[in-house]
Amino acid sequence: MNTLDEHLRELIPRLRRFALSLTHNGASADDLVQASLERALSGWSSKRAEGDVRAWLFAILYRQFLDAHRRSRRYARMLEFFTGRDDAEPSTERTVIAQSTLQAFDRLPAEQRALLLMVSVEGLSYKEVAQILNVPSGTVMSRLSRARQALRQLSEGEISSPSLRILK
Repeated sequence: MNTLDEHLRELIPRLRRFALSLTHNGASADDLVQASLERALSGWSSKRAEGDVRAWLFAILYRQFLDAHRRSRRYARMLEFFTGRDDAEPSTERTVIAQSTLQAFDRLPAEQRALLLMVSVEGLSYKEVAQILNVPSGTVMSRLSRARQALRQLSEGEISSPSLRILK
């Protein structure tokens, strides 16, 4: 383990330089390197013995960066969806409202969250969602309407949990 530790210590400045070139921010680069090393150490047993450790670590770091970038874009789309605006620097008030709405969103049933994400965030059409769920388009529209209403009610604090209709 000592040689592994020494080898990783030698590679950290290179990883950090690469991370800094990707993130353009020292703190973010450090976080990215740390997350990458954690992933590498937890997956060390799955690494191919004949593979180059340096290339493997750089690949992990790059994938971590791409994943984080996708998550931040997804969050920005959700923030835009919930606030109705696309500002580079949202106001504190809009950010608090958006966070409150995201918390309300998390309290929705999984089916309603998935439907809202597919249509409102991912931009899928009703027809595409209907094909995915194997239901008629009208069903997608009515479920989406109920999901939006439940989200509004939750975010405005009108009810503590979404109401479900019982079908007979």
